Amino acid sequence: MISAGYFLAASHGLPQGVATFYSSDLWPGLLLWLCASVGFIIVHTVLWTKRTGVRPCHYLLAAALMAIPPFGITGWAHPITAAGVLFPGWGWWGLVAATAGLVGLVTRMWPAVAIVVAGFWIGSAATWDEPKLAESWQGVDLEMGALLGRDSSIERHRDLIATVKDRASGGARTIVLPESSLGFWTLTVERFWVQALRGTDVTVIAGAAVIDAGGYDNVLVAISTKGARTLYRERMPVPGSMWQPWRALLSQSGGARAHVFENPVATAAGHRIAPLICYEQLIVWPVLHSMLEDPDLIVAAGNGWWTQGTSIVAIQRASAQAWARLFAKPIVFSFNT
Repeated sequence: MISAGYFLAASHGLPQGVATFYSSDLWPGLLLWLCASVGFIIVHTVLWTKRTGVRPCHYLLAAALMAIPPFGITGWAHPITAAGVLFPGWGWWGLVAATAGLVGLVTRMWPAVAIVVAGFWIGSAATWDEPKLAESWQGVDLEMGALLGRDSSIERHRDLIATVKDRASGGARTIVLPESSLGFWTLTVERFWVQALRGTDVTVIAGAAVIDAGGYDNVLVAISTKGARTLYRERMPVPGSMWQPWRALLSQSGGARAHVFENPVATAAGHRIAPLICYEQLIVWPVLHSMLEDPDLIVAAGNGWWTQGTSIVAIQRASAQAWARLFAKPIVFSFNT
């Protein structure tokens, strides 16, 4: 009951978001909300035990299962994300300490553990200093709604280029645009952007979709006067609406591909970055996968137009910020709403 209440409360914005995305009523969203909660609830229910001696081990197993695939695919709002709030800058040791604290809360010593955890929380809130990001890096937040990525007109691209050049005039040299900013990534779009950046020393990191006969990749591309390249292919697109693995079983094409354990870091503008696109900011394993490579900073991009009226984007930002705090990494945000 506790796991069901926690997970349903943490994802309560999903029904409204689905209704907005598909222009439907709330019923499909409610159904998806309940279905997405099943994995989290089943894992905790199956591993629940009244035996206090083994309960911590069972909870540790439940936490691990919800952090990694396959259950970790829907393991958003995982309690271990609080490690960044409780133990900022501790890195992997902070992850261990937070895990120990969670396990301690299901033992008979939970009151003492809760007091210790609260003490660390107060201490981190009072002393934390955010890692400083180089002034040459800048994320751009847009308010273009559903038009971003869907309006492929030259005028729309010119507007984005104007935004980039405006930021560049303020000193930014690496500018991050949200997920799906460039729409379908084609040779024509690539040439247009490379030509538009002539005479500047700006590098643009932007979201796009690379399509072929089998489906598409949700990507980040890096563009400069020297050319353009695919920087990152999303490891975990949104299950259901984007990633549809059942299509392969039915010999159908379409849907986004999941590059699950590929490209954990990428190099852009002389820095090693940990890219996180949209849904990847809500779950555990993509960011831990990237942190194994010790990147210089985190780049978090998203396109949250469909979340209007919900807390989904705020949760994404808070989750990504918590991981950045844990590993003491600067973070660049770029969202469209």
